[in-house]
Amino acid sequence: MKDKNFEEAIRLRGRSFNNNLKQFIALSKLEKPNRQFAQEGFNLAVMNIGAPSCGMNAAIRSFVRMSLTAGFRVLGVHYGIEGLLQDQVMEIKWMDVTGYSGLGGTKLGTTRTTPDNVGLDKVAAALKKHNIHGLLIIGGFEAYHSILMMVDARDKFREFCIPMVIIPATISNNVPGTDFSLGADTAVNEITDICDRIKQSASGTRNRVFVVETMGGYCGYLATMSGLAGGADAAYINEENFTIKDLQNDVAHLTAKIRDGVKRGLILRNENASENYSTDFIHRLYNEEGKGIFTCRMNILGHMQQGGRPSPFDRNLGTKMAAKCAEKLIQQITDSKLPDGTVYCTSPETATLMGLVKRQSLFTPVQELRKTTDFKHRRPNENWWLGLRSLLRILAKHESVYNSLSVTGSLADVTGAEKLL
Repeated sequence: MKDKNFEEAIRLRGRSFNNNLKQFIALSKLEKPNRQFAQEGFNLAVMNIGAPSCGMNAAIRSFVRMSLTAGFRVLGVHYGIEGLLQDQVMEIKWMDVTGYSGLGGTKLGTTRTTPDNVGLDKVAAALKKHNIHGLLIIGGFEAYHSILMMVDARDKFREFCIPMVIIPATISNNVPGTDFSLGADTAVNEITDICDRIKQSASGTRNRVFVVETMGGYCGYLATMSGLAGGADAAYINEENFTIKDLQNDVAHLTAKIRDGVKRGLILRNENASENYSTDFIHRLYNEEGKGIFTCRMNILGHMQQGGRPSPFDRNLGTKMAAKCAEKLIQQITDSKLPDGTVYCTSPETATLMGLVKRQSLFTPVQELRKTTDFKHRRPNENWWLGLRSLLRILAKHESVYNSLSVTGSLADVTGAEKLL
């Protein structure tokens, strides 16, 4: 730095810092760089499919500006597949996405409609009508399923033979091929904050237990991670079967804690944890069994847990993911363009999901992810966060943990969790 060799100083900071700096410089300009590009005439489209989640707008901003910088025209499809069929497709310019990063939800709008709901032939005709050469879909399990259907129909519809990428964005974090989905961090923060406020309301009331229901479909990520962060006594999820005996043991555990001087308890339940052991049933059970010891209240959080403004993690993740997706689509269009000005590609690598797997950002073909997906319950077959379930019991001081098998199948896992603590 003293020698003013700034390029070398940046290089020594590492590849990640260098990439972040380049993206920041590219995205922060007030107007599109005034240069001529060889790729003009190609159109990239971006749409949302699934429920809204925080971080979508940050991803849209990044994708639009990185694509425009490379000389591509960007089309914004409002309200997903339905908007595509209704010609709600508009060109997005540089200044149109100013201020998007801090906005929650999605400015493009979104629906849960998938191509099979309206007909793959109509979707193919709409892609042809708007002359779309590359497609980015930001959304949850419906987005993943939509691209999978379009890829499977490539032999019937040439319009689907274009590069396609998904950015997983759902608070449920139930999309295969990634450890973290866009919006899940904001949702966990929101639920934890709500649980803190709920517990605070009990500070003036003696001996009260709260039963809180979270969203997430059949995926227990929100309940588990919010339970860890919020200091829950138990978190019931669909992936881990529980019986009336487990509920009785938890009631006995809470009763003993409250008798020892703890004034309040917190129980979390995933919305589809059990068909019969509903939130209302658990609330009534705790109320009945805790008579004379504690009272119980029920809270169903609903859509407030989607959050207001995206967390810094989701803004950063969305920005980085979208920049990488823009580079991927641009490269694949360049490699697949034909002399007549069209794009044609059929390899599995041209329909991918952009995922954060451990410490790496990976593009995984959606056809490879099919075998790791539980389509009935709309979630991956394996989830990394299930290994943290034993921590919930340990932190809540459940004696039963030390006398029985842990979630992953052996007492050694509990010992390992204790070492981690």
